[in-house]
Amino acid sequence: MTEKLTPQEEQALQAVFKVGEGNIKLIVEHMKTQLPYTTVASTVKNLERKGYVSARLIGNTYLYKPAISQQEYKKQFMTDVVRNHFDNSYKALINFFVEQKKLSPKELKDIVAMIEGKKK
Repeated sequence: MTEKLTPQEEQALQAVFKVGEGNIKLIVEHMKTQLPYTTVASTVKNLERKGYVSARLIGNTYLYKPAISQQEYKKQFMTDVVRNHFDNSYKALINFFVEQKKLSPKELKDIVAMIEGKKK
């Protein structure tokens, strides 16, 4: 599962994570932006082809569920972000958030405490 997801696939996968297991109609209902049913159906089929979701046929309806955990996906996603946008440096990633004023000094101290194993 190293194939990069399109923004539409990313959104559909997030909906599948929310649903747990469900049909296309349920996935459509959980997406942030509403897309046509047929668009979501083909997007979910792409996710299945890429190995992110699995499907099972119940009667004449396919039910889709994540093929990987949300935690696994986050790990893969963040690894790709750090590798592709921050020269494989988590320090550069944190520095970016500090420079953008997205991390407060307290949050930064909390991160240091987590790294040192003092806090979870």
